[in-house]
Amino acid sequence: MSDLLDDPIPGQNTPEYTVSEVSGEVKRTLEGAFGRIRVRGEVGRVFKARSGHLYYDIKDDRNVLACTTWKGQVSSLSVVPEEGLEVVVTGRLTAFGAQSKYNLNVDEVAVAGQGALMALLEKRKKQLEAEGLFAPERKKPLPYLPQIIGVVTSPSGAVIRDILHRLRDRFPRKVLIWPVAVQGANCAPEVTRAIEGFNQLTPGGALPRPDLIIVARGGGSIEDLWGFNEESVARAAAASDIPLISAVGHETDTTLIDFVSDRRAPTPTAAAELAVPVRIELLAWTGEQGARLSRAATDAVQRRSQRLRDLSRALPRPESLLNSPRQRLDLIADRLTPALTRGVQNRRLQVVELSAHLRPSTLRTLVSARQESLRNLSSRLSLRPFQREIGQHAQNLARLADRMNAAQTTRLDRLKHQLEATDRLRETLSYKATLERGYAVVRADGNVITTKAEAAKHTALDIEFADGILGTGTAVKQPNRKSKPDAPDQGSLF
Repeated sequence: MSDLLDDPIPGQNTPEYTVSEVSGEVKRTLEGAFGRIRVRGEVGRVFKARSGHLYYDIKDDRNVLACTTWKGQVSSLSVVPEEGLEVVVTGRLTAFGAQSKYNLNVDEVAVAGQGALMALLEKRKKQLEAEGLFAPERKKPLPYLPQIIGVVTSPSGAVIRDILHRLRDRFPRKVLIWPVAVQGANCAPEVTRAIEGFNQLTPGGALPRPDLIIVARGGGSIEDLWGFNEESVARAAAASDIPLISAVGHETDTTLIDFVSDRRAPTPTAAAELAVPVRIELLAWTGEQGARLSRAATDAVQRRSQRLRDLSRALPRPESLLNSPRQRLDLIADRLTPALTRGVQNRRLQVVELSAHLRPSTLRTLVSARQESLRNLSSRLSLRPFQREIGQHAQNLARLADRMNAAQTTRLDRLKHQLEATDRLRETLSYKATLERGYAVVRADGNVITTKAEAAKHTALDIEFADGILGTGTAVKQPNRKSKPDAPDQGSLF
C-alpha cells in the first residue's frame, strides 16, 4: 500500500493566508503588543494634506518612525510639530496594509524639555522679527482715556479682579471681558479668536467696539505660558487695529505677544494703570490748569490796563486839543462878513460894465446872423434819405406780415387737426360708445344711479339708451326683504 502513495513534500501541509489576512494579523499584533505608547525624538519631514491631516516623521540617529495626526485631532494638539523640534509624542501604533507600512497615530505632542521650547521660541521670534512685526513704527499710541476697554483673560482668575479693581480705583471705565483659556491646548486658538473678534465689532453698535485691548494672564512656567508664544496669537496681536497691551506673566516672564503688542505691561495691574489715568489727579490737574488760565487772563488784562494808563499820560489834555482850532474858527468867522460884502460889490461892478456895452442894434445884428445860419442849414436838409429808409422798412414789414400770416395759418391748421383728433378720442371714450354696445344709464333727479339700493330710494327713474332717454314715470317696487339671498342684483347698466 505504501508503494501506491507518493512521499509528502516538506512544508506542503503549511496553511495558506491571503494578503489581507496577513495585513490584518500584523495590525492586530502591533496594536495588541504596544497599545498606547510615548515616543521621544526629533521632528523630521512635516506635511499637511489639503484634507487637513498632518503627516510627519519622528527620528533619532538611526531610525525613523512615521506619524499621523488626523484632521479632527490637530486642533487638540498643545504643540504643532515643526521640523527640527525635539518632542515627545503619544499615540497608538498601527499598520497600514495598503502600503505594508506601520506608523504611530499621534493625538498628543509635548516639547521634550525647556531647552527645546526656548529654541522654538527663538526661531519664531527671529521669523516674526524678519517680517517687521517688532518694528517700533508699527506700534500704535494708546488712547489717553478710552471709553471701552476689552480684556482677554480667564473670567475666573484673580487677574480680572485685579484689573477691574485697579480701573475702579483710578478711573472707572466700561469693560468688555472675552473669556478664554489661558493655558493648555485651547489657549492659543481662543486668544486669537478673541483679538480678532474685538476688532470685528462695529464702533457704536449694540456691542460696542473697545478702544483698547488688554491681553492678561498671571505668572507661570514656560509651559503654562506657551499658548501666548504661538504664532497665531502673535500675528493676531500684530494685525489688531485696536491698540493692544500685553500683560502676560510676571515682570521676568517674556512671551512672543510682548514683542508685537503696542505696549507691554509687567503685570495685569500695571496694564490697568497704563490704560487709564488717575481720575483724582486728572481733576486736580484740570483745576490747576483752569486756575493758571484765569490767573494768566487776569494778569494779561492788568498789564494791558497799566500800559494804557502809561500811554495816556503822554497825551495832552482833551480841552487843550481844541484851543487852537477854536482860535482859527474865530479868526475865519471875523473875516467872512467883509469878504462876502466885497465879493458882492465886485460882481455888481462887473454887471454894470458889461451892460454898458449892450445896444439894441447889437442884438438885431446877432439875431440876423443866427437866422442866416439857420436858413443855410435848412437848405441842406432833404426828405429823400428819409423816404428811402421808410420804403425799406415798409418792404420789410410786408415780408414779415406775409410770414406771420403763413405761420398763423399753419398753426391754426395744426390746432384744428389736434382738436379733431381730440374730439374723436372724446367720442371714443364717451359713455355714448358704451350705450352703442347695448348698455344704458339710469338716472333719478338728474343723478346717475349705480346701485340697487340707490334705485330703491326713488319712485321714478330715467333710462338713457343709445337712441334716446326713456322716462319711466312709474314707482320702482321696493325689494322684497324675504327674497332669496342669492337673487341677482339689478345693475345700473343694461
